[in-house]
Amino acid sequence: MYDNKNFMIKQKYSNYLNIIMSDLELDILLKAMSMGDEFLYDVSKTALLDILKTKEEILYRQEILKDCLKNSQVVRDIYELIQKSLANKQKRWLGVFGRYPSSLLSSSVSLLDMYFELLEDLRNIADKNIENFNSNGFKRFFSMIQRELNDEYIVEVKKYLKELKFKEGMELSARLGRANEGIDYTLKRDNLASKSWFRKMLAKKQKVYTHTLHPRDDAGAKVLRNLRDEGLNEVSVSLSKTAEHIDNFFISLKIELAFYIGCMNLEGRLRELKAPIVFPKLYTMDKQIYCVKDLYDISITLIMGKNITGNTVKANDKTLFFITGANQGGKTTFVRSIGLAQLMSQCGMFVAALTSRSNICSGIFTHFKKEEDKNMKSGKFDEELSRMSDIIDDISPNAVVIFNESFSSTNEMEGSQIASQIVKALIEKNIKVIFVTHMFELVNKFYQNDYKDAIYLRANRKEDGSRDFKIIEAKPLHTSFAKDIYDSIF
Repeated sequence: MYDNKNFMIKQKYSNYLNIIMSDLELDILLKAMSMGDEFLYDVSKTALLDILKTKEEILYRQEILKDCLKNSQVVRDIYELIQKSLANKQKRWLGVFGRYPSSLLSSSVSLLDMYFELLEDLRNIADKNIENFNSNGFKRFFSMIQRELNDEYIVEVKKYLKELKFKEGMELSARLGRANEGIDYTLKRDNLASKSWFRKMLAKKQKVYTHTLHPRDDAGAKVLRNLRDEGLNEVSVSLSKTAEHIDNFFISLKIELAFYIGCMNLEGRLRELKAPIVFPKLYTMDKQIYCVKDLYDISITLIMGKNITGNTVKANDKTLFFITGANQGGKTTFVRSIGLAQLMSQCGMFVAALTSRSNICSGIFTHFKKEEDKNMKSGKFDEELSRMSDIIDDISPNAVVIFNESFSSTNEMEGSQIASQIVKALIEKNIKVIFVTHMFELVNKFYQNDYKDAIYLRANRKEDGSRDFKIIEAKPLHTSFAKDIYDSIF
């Protein structure tokens, strides 16, 4: 029962993320970040949808990204180093597929040889560039590399790895147990391993018994191999765990850097398009701050391949945004730009604007009008209410909900009444509501009652009926000027 409940929760959470992806057209943004790399796409998607919720965490990540943008080639060099290490691993590492301790030991030594070459390269990068980085994240990372991978340590490790290749054979010890079975097999370190060839030649020879196998003695070779594996078992397991530990370090580092590589890819593309970006100034959840200048929809910019019109809004101390006005005037594009900016802000990214100030929120939810399709199990209005119910189940105070033409699948009177009740309930729980609608009755009810925490925005319409896709602060109108669209077509 517990497993089934867990599955239902995960499935619901996955559906919610898919809705956010679709409503905000995140796929376009993620493709620009990943540039065809599936791994970068997945990591960037996870980072965007799993937003940070404290100012300290966000600022920490912002500072790292600023360092990445300032030292982009160094960061890409580190990422390429990691890519190289993980690619080479496939060629050298038998891992759990090594049937015998000897093969496990051999592949572990080979892998560690390669890893320590790359760790040495990483240490050199740290030595040359630590002074060029200012963020606590990179300073701590480079300092750790310098401290843990000093020259003496690397020399010592390489010496041990050389010995573990047993080019001059190996020495094992054992005791006789019950029925003269060999027990306590132990690999002995050669006392002469560190001596020069001259001292080895002069060293006193110990009296030993030797036995040489016949080249065709397969049974004897098997017995000898088993004896060798008994002695190597402990050291091979220990060495394989060391190799896996370093491997996990490179994998973790790759995941950490992948998000910043994606941000760098996006920044480079926006710079080509001469589209402005800015690191937002963020405030804690208990504040109601929203002030942006020339905020634009980053997805539309990427699709069109040029900078587009931005919008300026100052809505401090406002918990309710109503956006009305002309059809095809840029309302959906505007609210999508708000949602994208909030997601990007709270994962430590820059945003698509000249300036941006906003408070952190506990979660971002979207409720956009959907076209009817064959997958719907009920009518559009029932489907809208079902999605709204899912949001209510998951939402918490200080969240943001973006509505786009919600509840318009029923008549205006019924839609306005339902929407009004939902909006009031959300605001009472200190949840910010951003609502695009053509339902004049809904907006006018709040406007006539002079609701102090609301701001009324409208898609601008020029005198000749054309649209400039600007969102202005203005009182709601009874018409959305659909006739303009009709006249332009017919």
